[in-house]
Amino acid sequence: MSSRLRFWIVALAALLSFVLALNLGVWQLNRAAQKQAWVTSIQTQGAMPELSGTDWSSLQTSQAVADTALHRLIRLQGTWLQAHVVFLDNRQMNSKPGFYVITPLRLNNGEVVVVQRGWVQRDFMQREQVPDVRTSNATVTVLGRLAPPPSQLYSWDNTQLTQIRQNLNWSEFADEIGSPIGLLSVAALDEISATDGFAGATASDGLLRQWPAVDAKLHTHYGYAVQWFALALLVAFLYIWFQWIAPRRVKQAHP
Repeated sequence: MSSRLRFWIVALAALLSFVLALNLGVWQLNRAAQKQAWVTSIQTQGAMPELSGTDWSSLQTSQAVADTALHRLIRLQGTWLQAHVVFLDNRQMNSKPGFYVITPLRLNNGEVVVVQRGWVQRDFMQREQVPDVRTSNATVTVLGRLAPPPSQLYSWDNTQLTQIRQNLNWSEFADEIGSPIGLLSVAALDEISATDGFAGATASDGLLRQWPAVDAKLHTHYGYAVQWFALALLVAFLYIWFQWIAPRRVKQAHP
């Protein structure tokens, strides 16, 4: 292979490596910008005026409409459908495994909303034992945030209809209740009983409601971007050094 051909092969390889690393760095910055916009959108939604039960039906007209309301605060009043309490297994809060407690709430106008009431630790000695979670028979007021249905975890068997389940099939759960449940759920932040007055995140019903904060991991994208830009600079430096500077220094040392 001639030295001229080798020169152009190395130049092309260096150029492609430089452009690739540069583009990957820019891509990471764009991903960070997209996630920052997403976080800002969630914060903006959370700061909007509080919704109420009268707004519920208008949010269920389409998935697009429902998505525009995600993360907004909503205050609902109704009674718990205690016969349909479900414990979603293998759910973590504060890095501890346990159950998400899911309970449908029948609003005063008859509509049904699925509420993610909170988290409770499971009994690891008796894994099939259902935790004792207090559920008021009275009319309750629930303050929460509009959220998607509970996330789906991998499961060998999704057909179990016991109180303890790995996942919640949304349409099948509506059939169990015998009522439409809409497109969204509500992640409860607080619960107040109009009759017996119990309220709060842990003092009354034993449930934790410290839902995971939104973490866009922006620092990860910025870190990767710095690495890719550094690699691009390294490629450029090595190319210039070995293709231009080093050969000239050799020629100057051995005229």
